[in-house]
Amino acid sequence: MKLELHGKRVLVTGGSRGIGLAIAMAFAREGARVAICARDPVALQKAGQRLHEVAPDVLHSPVDVTNTQEVQAFVKAIADTWDGIDILINNAGQTMAGGIDEIGPDVIAEHAQMLQIAHYRVAQAVIPHMRKQRWGRIIGINAVVGHQPTPSGIAPVVNRAACLALSNSLSMALGPDNILVNSVNLGWIDTGQWGDGGVLGNGAYKAAALKTCPVGRMGTPEDVTGIVLFLASEHASYISGASIDVAGGLKGQIAYFGNLVSDAWA
Repeated sequence: MKLELHGKRVLVTGGSRGIGLAIAMAFAREGARVAICARDPVALQKAGQRLHEVAPDVLHSPVDVTNTQEVQAFVKAIADTWDGIDILINNAGQTMAGGIDEIGPDVIAEHAQMLQIAHYRVAQAVIPHMRKQRWGRIIGINAVVGHQPTPSGIAPVVNRAACLALSNSLSMALGPDNILVNSVNLGWIDTGQWGDGGVLGNGAYKAAALKTCPVGRMGTPEDVTGIVLFLASEHASYISGASIDVAGGLKGQIAYFGNLVSDAWA
């Protein structure tokens, strides 16, 4: 199957590492022009260098997606340089632990700035360019907790659910402009954080995660990039408002993850 993404103008937020960088590299290998942004200038520079090895054209800039002016400035720079933007991958975001007894409402509001509000902010900046050309793809990188709530991690549960609602709303609003909007919801994806030296390096985390996943393994970045490339292509020209899990069958089982970790440490 030829995806025919050569020359497409792609913006990937949170593109300096992990899933974001994997997606950016996948587009680069397809011959797309790739722009990435992130907050860490050092990681961003390294990611830009890697992309330059395979991409025909690369743009990168430190951007805080919670800052409207920075987002608008970078989007304008991309559109001015490439005469438009075709594809937005709304990947920037973060996870956060804590349930109703651990975190306050201000924490959830701050976390929202990195998720649904950031997704909205970047989408709002790129949509005029997509409308002008009457073609666009917006793909939100989300998480299964957005539709499979857990008793802990209340901030991601609430804010990922809002991301799904945003994706659905935008898909209805933008369909007449031939701008398709979809969500890809991730389960346990190993980008290095689960092993020794990672933030989830303790073996209890990985063992608990594997117990909840029907296919019995962690996902890889490559498990994510394939569906993202497909949704960005003309092969998905009649798919909008979809919510697609890349999670190895993980659904309600995720609710038991916290208990499994606690039991392992008991």
